[in-house]
Order: sequence, then C-alpha cells, then structure tokens
Amino acid sequence: MHRRRSYLYSFIICLAGLGLFIFQTEPQILHLSSSGWGWVTAMSGAAVLLTVFTFQLPPQGNGLSLDSSIYLACIFIFGAPSALLVLLLSSIVLLFIEWGTTPLWKHLSNFAVYSIMITSAAFIFSWFGGRQGPLLSSHLAAYLCAMAIYFILNLLLVGFFYYIVFRENLYTTLKEMLTDAVLAYLCTLVLSLVLTVLLFYNGITGLALFLGLSVLISYSFKRLFSMYRDIEERANRDQRTGLFNHSYFEAALEEEMRKSQASGSVLSLAMIDIDDFKKYNDHFGHLKGDGLIVFLAELLKRETGATNIIVSRYGGEEFTLLMPGYDAVTARQFIENLRKTLNNSIFEGSEIFPQGCLAFSAGVAGYQPDVHFKSELVDHADQALYYAKKQGKNMVHVYGNQSLLERDIDFSQDVRDIEQQLNLFMYKDLETFKHSKRVFRYAMDISELLALDNLSKRQFTLGALIHDIGKLEIPWGILNKKDKLSPEEWEMVKWHVTWGKEMALTNDKYKDLAPYIELHHERYDGKGYPYGFKGEEIPRLCRMLTIIDSFDAMTTERPYQPTKSFAEAIVELRACAGSQFDPELTELFIGYIEARELRSSDAAM
Repeated sequence: MHRRRSYLYSFIICLAGLGLFIFQTEPQILHLSSSGWGWVTAMSGAAVLLTVFTFQLPPQGNGLSLDSSIYLACIFIFGAPSALLVLLLSSIVLLFIEWGTTPLWKHLSNFAVYSIMITSAAFIFSWFGGRQGPLLSSHLAAYLCAMAIYFILNLLLVGFFYYIVFRENLYTTLKEMLTDAVLAYLCTLVLSLVLTVLLFYNGITGLALFLGLSVLISYSFKRLFSMYRDIEERANRDQRTGLFNHSYFEAALEEEMRKSQASGSVLSLAMIDIDDFKKYNDHFGHLKGDGLIVFLAELLKRETGATNIIVSRYGGEEFTLLMPGYDAVTARQFIENLRKTLNNSIFEGSEIFPQGCLAFSAGVAGYQPDVHFKSELVDHADQALYYAKKQGKNMVHVYGNQSLLERDIDFSQDVRDIEQQLNLFMYKDLETFKHSKRVFRYAMDISELLALDNLSKRQFTLGALIHDIGKLEIPWGILNKKDKLSPEEWEMVKWHVTWGKEMALTNDKYKDLAPYIELHHERYDGKGYPYGFKGEEIPRLCRMLTIIDSFDAMTTERPYQPTKSFAEAIVELRACAGSQFDPELTELFIGYIEARELRSSDAAM
C-alpha cells in the first residue's frame, strides 16, 4: 500500500514537472548560443559536484546539498529555461553516476520536483519585477520572494510525500523539516546571491571561487555531523555493554508508541532480568558479575542483529527489548527462544545457579491504544517480570496471562490489602470508605455484564475500590466541610487523583490501577481533569468508572449536594450523556440499574 501511494504521488509530480519543463525550455533549446551552452555545461558540472558533496544535518541526519544555489543563480542571471537545462544535464550525469543504486523513478521524481521549484521561483522573480543580469539592490524583494517560494515548495512537496505515503502528521513533519533545515537553506539562498555577483562580474573564475567555498562548507557540515553522531552515540550507549542506555530507551519507547498509535501497528516491550545474579556476584565478585552482564548483552545483540528490535540496558542486570511489529504472542516466542539459547550457553561458574545454567526471567507487555504514557507500558512489563520471578524464575510471562486459580487467590489478597489501606478513612472520612465499597460492588456487577477478561476485571474492580485513595491527603476540615467548598478548596480536592496515582505507583502490585485513580474525573467532552482527555482518549473502563462514581455520589448523602433518588439520578445521567459521560456506557449502566431495581421490586412482592 505504501509503495502504491508513493508511485502514484511520484507519477503526479512527474507529470507536472515534465510539463513545466517542456513548456519553459522548448522555445529556448533551438536558439541557445554556443556561449550559452558553454555556461549551461559549466553550471551543470557545478551542480553535479555539489550534489556529490551532499551533507547531513543534525539531529535527524536529513541530507542537503548546495546545488540549489546553482539553479537560483541561473534564474537570476540567465532565466528559467537555462536553469532547467542545467537541471536536465546534471540529472543525466547523476543518473549514470548512481546507476544501480537509486531507482529510476526517484531520479524522475527529483527532476520533476526541481522543475516545479525552478519554474515557480522564476515566475515569482519576474512577477515582483526582477530582471536577469547583475544583482540589483532595488529589486531585493524579487530575489527574496523567489528564494522563499523555492524553499516553501521544496518543504511542501517533500512533506506531502511523507504525509501521503507514510500517513505522518503533516504539521509535525513540516515543523521537523523546517527546524532541521532552515539554517542550511538560508545558507544556500545567500550563496545563490553571492554566486550571482561572482558570475556576472568574474565569469568562470567566479564560478571556480564559488565552488571552492561551497565544497569547503559542505565538508565542514560533514565533519560537524560526524562529530555530532559520535557524541550522540556515546551519550546513548551504555559504556560497559555497548547497548543503548536507559535514557535512549525512554526516548525510543515514546517515539515507537507514537508511531503505533498513529499507524495502528503492533508493539511489544520485554523486560529481562538475570536470575540469581546477586548470588553469582557474591560468589565470584563484581568483576565476574560484570562479565556475565556483558555476556548476556552480546547474546542479545547477536540474536537481534537481523531484526528491528531495540535492545537497551535498563539498569544493573536488567535489559529491555523494544519490539516494533511484534504482538505479545510473537514477542513471547522470540524471548522464549532467547531464554533457551542462554540456558544452553556455557559460562564460567554457571553451575552455582539453582537452575544449573544461565537463566533469566522475562516479562512481556503488548501496547494497547488506551495506554497513554510510556510509564504504563513499562509498568505492565515490569509486573509480568515480577510474576515470572514469583513463579520460580527462568520463564517468560505475558502481562495478564495467569491461571484462573492464581488470579482468584491474588485477587482476594489484593482486595484485603486495599481494604486495609482504606480503613484509614474510618477515622478521617467514613463516607469515602463506604462510597469506595459501593463503587467496588457496582464494578463487580458491571464487569460480569461487560464479560471482561480476568485481567481487565481485576484492574477495573480493584481500581474502583481504590479510586479515591488520594483523598487521604486532603485535610480533614475540607473532607468533612458541610458548606460549599471555596474555589481554593475545590482545587485542592481535585489534586486527590494525582496524589492517589502516586500512592499506587509506590507498590508494584497496584501500578496498573493508576489510570483508574488518575482518570476517573475525566469527562467525555474533554472538560474534566487532570489532563482534559476526550472521548476514546480515556480508557473505556475508566469512562465506566466515571459513571459509577457519579451515580453513587448522586444517590448517597453528601454534605455539599442534595441526594437524588435512583430515578432522578438516571435522568441526570442521560442529561449528561455525551458531555460528561460516554453515551453508550451510560445506557448500559442505566439498563443494569433498572434491571436490578426491577428484581428488587419483584423480590419485595
């Protein structure tokens, strides 16, 4: 699909560019003097030389050459037809130089893009009163506008290519290109004016001087980029293992999540931890322990060398594998093969390990669209790793894959642990304690109604139970105030979602509950807090928790609002559906409440 779009876009550009070329050069070719052809040939050679000396710009490494200064100077002195003939000759030479390395369609596309830029710049130059010949300060606006349209068209034509072919965000693409290339383009445009002066007054000598200056500038940029890459490489690499370091991993994870969200492609993250590393370190010393870390790093580099997997040293004996294009199943299989390879590897002292061989435990987490922050995906992989360790080590566990019995036991224990923490509300705010228990019971029923998988059920119900834990940080006087809260007090109350999230993140067992705590006051219309997420930017179960939380708040006595009956609360839910609440989930919850009330009425009769 990408290739088809690129060919279509290139075909359209080629038609436009070739059409403009023929229209502009047809009357000129037959009437060009021998002197004119001599200049065309000389300028073509200069353009080829500057194209060969293409350099890269930090930080992205986008390629840029100074050949545009040749074409612009041709426009200012000789006119568009001559500039287009210079483009034609230089393109033919480059076609032979790059034969077999660059596809023909790319040469044609490049030629067409330059034709459009040259023709448009020449038109603007004439339209603003520019005259071919020496550089005239009285016509400065014409030079500036011609150079501006040349630059803008280059930016737009390349930007649209990335937008159409790769579905990149057009604004972001153009912004990045502009940021990366603006100084180099300004340099090119100024050089075109310098060349105009040199050509008119010094002829071929001026062209030679200009080429010497341009080649030196290109070489300097090459050296600068090489130095930048060397410094970047050192900054992004772990010195001991040669793998990417933690900082690079964080940046790469954020970028890959952005790409997955934009394109819908799969992405997985694996975390690896050497089993019983402390025992080996204590027995053989830190020097041998470092050798073991390097040994595993070399294995990871070797086994992932033919893939696009990004391997990093996360810290100590932990490693991360960022796996674009791998879903959780294929990622697990890949890591499982790595584990077996390590088990079968010979390394001095491996007999002291409980497994009798080198081993690691690993956790795998697949990216989901409702994961907004990179820390969430890391937490998921970390929890899967924790579970793998808990199950006896030397195994790979996928986040959310537990046996039914283990889930039930863990869930019951988690409920007891959270309730112990909520008991602190007994002395501070008994109503918050009761509210949390009621919301938990609602969530249990709704999880059955939604037929949630076991992992989602655990997260949803425990998230409902702990969602107001951050209110423990709110002063007693504000929590129990009978009158309406002041704006300052209300702002403090709103902080409970952030405080609660931070409290959950202190315990590895409850990290995955953080979104329910933090996002249960977001609104469907984007007017909630703390982030103002809108619609499906809010995880589906967090949207449901918002409905349950609000319904219970409306139907129980609160010091700062009147209590509503179930019927009145249902009317309020429907009135706020589409603004505060998800309309579909609102109707589902209302159906559940009405059915429950009907069952209660029948039982009473």
